Amino acid sequence: MTNRNFQTINPLTEQPIETYHYMNDDEAMGVVEASHKAFLDWRLQSLEERAKVIAQIADELRSSKEEFAQLMTREVGKLMRDSLQEVDLCAAICDYTAKQGPKVLADQKRETDNGDGFVSHAPLGVIYGIQPWNFPAYQAIRYSVASLMGGNGVLLKHAENCTGSGQYLRDLYERAGLPKGLFGVLVIDHDQSDKVIEHKLVRGVTLTGSDKAGRTVGAKAASVAKKTVLELGSNDAYLVLGDADLDLAIKTCVQGRIYNNGQTCVNAKRFIVTEANYDAFVKGYVEQFEGLQMGDPSDDASQLGPLVSKRQRDSLHDQVEKSVAKGARVLTGGEIPDRTGWFYPPTVLVDVAPGQPAYDDELFGPAASIIRAKDDEDAMRIANDSRYGLGGGIFSRDTERAKELAAKYFDTGMVFINNFNVASPDMPFGGVKNSGYGREHGPEGLKEFVNAKAILVG
Repeated sequence: MTNRNFQTINPLTEQPIETYHYMNDDEAMGVVEASHKAFLDWRLQSLEERAKVIAQIADELRSSKEEFAQLMTREVGKLMRDSLQEVDLCAAICDYTAKQGPKVLADQKRETDNGDGFVSHAPLGVIYGIQPWNFPAYQAIRYSVASLMGGNGVLLKHAENCTGSGQYLRDLYERAGLPKGLFGVLVIDHDQSDKVIEHKLVRGVTLTGSDKAGRTVGAKAASVAKKTVLELGSNDAYLVLGDADLDLAIKTCVQGRIYNNGQTCVNAKRFIVTEANYDAFVKGYVEQFEGLQMGDPSDDASQLGPLVSKRQRDSLHDQVEKSVAKGARVLTGGEIPDRTGWFYPPTVLVDVAPGQPAYDDELFGPAASIIRAKDDEDAMRIANDSRYGLGGGIFSRDTERAKELAAKYFDTGMVFINNFNVASPDMPFGGVKNSGYGREHGPEGLKEFVNAKAILVG
């Protein structure tokens, strides 16, 4: 019989943290049914009453901040300061949702030729979220809080690496006053996950993960006609145009690449630099990368922690080696260090071209791809020469022109001008092409999993 136990492992020490047991099918379906049962009452709560509970979740996050952050750092190797910032962001999402949710989801009166029209934003039912390990709190909160505000029940299948964080969040929600069972955590395998998608009580599915995982889950949900939101991978391009502030561009692009140990869907990953700035950018970028300090993520002096797993570290190294075999050059890094912990050094690749993983794929870790462009127009062409389209950036002193380029030509869901950012509670987050569809955050995210119900009074 297949072993139904697994362990979470500390990426710094390579030692087990906790042993967990996969649920059997009856246990898993019991969690689904409990969420639906709690939903039947929750959907009848007013928007203001739901908002009050979500505001209490924000308070509970802040009071539990240190403990939650330490757990995330143990499970996935995040720098402690990044874990603390993650909890702050989660609390800010709750603040935004509690304040804006009742306005955004309020009934709307419509002028019609046939009588009085109303649009009611009714809950759908139980929403199932499949989430990755790189932001153990944020990934789960950003979809669940919006769904809860809409009156839905919520299920979470978190990545095995951060099973403890998923269960901690469930307990935190209930401490804050969320009805028991409404937010259910599923410790299940992929075959069981398909059964959850097919369950008659599950009304929507959201996934954050790779484009391969997104296609698989999207196809399964489509086979049973269920709404999906997919936030998938990317190899986000940051353009350094001819008139860029070079010092700002180098500093920001370094931080944008190593943030969260380089393991973020919207990390800055490809740096497309025009001829005028190329040599100086490469020189400055390499100097800053060489000065980065790898170490214990709980140590304030560390600038880069370990990757989440040996598999993740080895996968990144394989992509670097395959890129080099196809013509890329390593200017710094590129070798697995001989030490305990799944560390990968800050790595800079140049001579990056189509056909290499460093150009075509997503490097999930601290490896930067620098690409030379002839001019601004060529830089935009290279940026859009990707199957992905989640985020991206433009560095230019002419911000009005940069905004026009972003709005008209950059084929992504998000563009950051002269800065790097991950997410803002009041701005839509999501992508195009193989980076998925649908939006989280902002008014757009609040409405993804509600039924815009038309009511016409004759």
